[in-house]
Amino acid sequence: MNRTVNCVKLGREAEGLPMPPYPGDLGKRIYAEVSREAWQGWLKHQTMLINEYRLTPIESKDRKFLEAEMEKYFFGEGSSRPDQFKAPE
Repeated sequence: MNRTVNCVKLGREAEGLPMPPYPGDLGKRIYAEVSREAWQGWLKHQTMLINEYRLTPIESKDRKFLEAEMEKYFFGEGSSRPDQFKAPE
């Protein structure tokens, strides 16, 4: 049986993640409070951030930026798109 969580991003009960998706306390909090569906939304948003800002996840400063954006995306005011971003048609 799949576990469910009261997803903070979706505002409803939904299928939870099978394991913490990120190390440390942030990963534990995401595991406890974020659904699979919301996590998939983050992965798409993160990909857009990496591409638009030309981030390199092996760089410490870029990882810190992405971690801060992840926290905002789920638990803060939300992670916004870059001003110059235009969604593909």
